[in-house]
Amino acid sequence: MSERTTSGAARADLVADTALALLAERGMRGLTHRAVDEAAGLPQGSTSNLARTRQALLELAVRRLADREARVLALHEMPDPHAGLDALADGLALATHRALTGNRELTLARYELALEATRRPELRAYFDATGARFRDRLRALVTGMGSPSPDRHVLSLVAWADGLMFSCVAGSFSSRVPSLDDIRADLRELLDGMLDARRKPGGASGPLTGPENTPTA
Repeated sequence: MSERTTSGAARADLVADTALALLAERGMRGLTHRAVDEAAGLPQGSTSNLARTRQALLELAVRRLADREARVLALHEMPDPHAGLDALADGLALATHRALTGNRELTLARYELALEATRRPELRAYFDATGARFRDRLRALVTGMGSPSPDRHVLSLVAWADGLMFSCVAGSFSSRVPSLDDIRADLRELLDGMLDARRKPGGASGPLTGPENTPTA
């Protein structure tokens, strides 16, 4: 690969993106400073100059992972809590489907990093902190929709999504990616059970009603 001329933030992004690609392709053992230099087309020693230790390289990869996954999850596209469960199911289903299709390698790299974090307490704290943006946004959504136990419901939703993605990326269903409609239907059933949505006439779902969700004058 030809040498690339990069500097500053652009080089950090290149190194981090290359590290993520190597994790997806070769696993944790295939991630070395030398391998990143070679795959990125950088002069030997470039990655070490940017991230001197393996821990620093992994943290760089985790930080880049969080930034890229934020775009996949598109938190700014998530609905207002008063939009109702259909809108929430749509937003979560689209984010999950994106992770399983056009961002499959990124999802695989995330699982490699998550497993490594179980062996590195310092990486675990860093990994968990970078995922807080999505958890906090999801907690705000289910709270706004009247969840009586938002922390438990967030855990259930994240666990469901992680389980589905792992099964379809690295597990026994890796040859089958569910359709967007199937993911949405599953989420709608899960959200119905959690939030006990009331129905509008004709069966359409709308925002939850009740004392905690009734607008004040």
